[in-house]
Amino acid sequence: MPNLKEIRNRISSVTSTMKITSAMKMVSAAKLKKAQDAVTAMRPYSEKLGELMSSFYEIISTSSVSQLSEKRDIKNVLLIPICSNKGLCGAFNSNVIKKAISLKNEPDFSKAKFSFLIIGKKANDIISKTENVISNHSDIFENINYDDTASAVDSIIELFSNGKFDHVELIYNTFKNAANQTTITEQFLPISKPEGTEALSDYIFEPSMEKIVSDLVPKSLKIQLYKAIRDSFAGEHGARMTAMHKATDNASELKSELVLTYNKARQAAITNEILEIVSGAEALNG
Repeated sequence: MPNLKEIRNRISSVTSTMKITSAMKMVSAAKLKKAQDAVTAMRPYSEKLGELMSSFYEIISTSSVSQLSEKRDIKNVLLIPICSNKGLCGAFNSNVIKKAISLKNEPDFSKAKFSFLIIGKKANDIISKTENVISNHSDIFENINYDDTASAVDSIIELFSNGKFDHVELIYNTFKNAANQTTITEQFLPISKPEGTEALSDYIFEPSMEKIVSDLVPKSLKIQLYKAIRDSFAGEHGARMTAMHKATDNASELKSELVLTYNKARQAAITNEILEIVSGAEALNG
């Protein structure tokens, strides 16, 4: 059995850890509320814009941005994993990284070469060791805003339009609630038409159909990536809050066990001292 000093040091260490994890949980809970409100506020706009894009699909294929909906032989694939810049959030980052790497085994991509455009330092730390990373936009999370996202999308559109990539895929955690984030893949380019979507008809376009579509398509892609980043950011804080809650509970249980062990060891030590005193007294009397 360890001595009393060792147990006291362990209790002190666990108590300090418990205070840290508890504080991190509260910080993530506060940040989660703000991030969740941002995701909730933009979802209706994002969904309605997605519906418009689906309805415009036939028009897009004959417009000046038709190359963005052009299906090609998939020879070069760009994957965009969205992770966090910080850890201590459970399997949040590893799920995205594993999902991104696993796409290389998909039948549709069997003959393709893969490159990565990374958002999030944790993904870059792992993926850059073995894969071709063309750029890293981890600084987006330092101050999430639409302009930085739009700039990243402009570069992606240019790469696709120039034929450097034939397919672009997003991989990220979509936010459901604090305890539940689902890792999904989402086709970014080429623009695909969802099943069951009907084309617009009997509408008057002002200033013109061509102008509306050419402006709407890039904006829709920017909103798609911006929403994914917002989703991931909210999911990160939800995952960290849950992970820190579990860590605090585990530390509390460990502390209770150590206190019990300490009390038993202290009781044993006192009993031994009493026995030694009694034995000494009897020896003197004898």
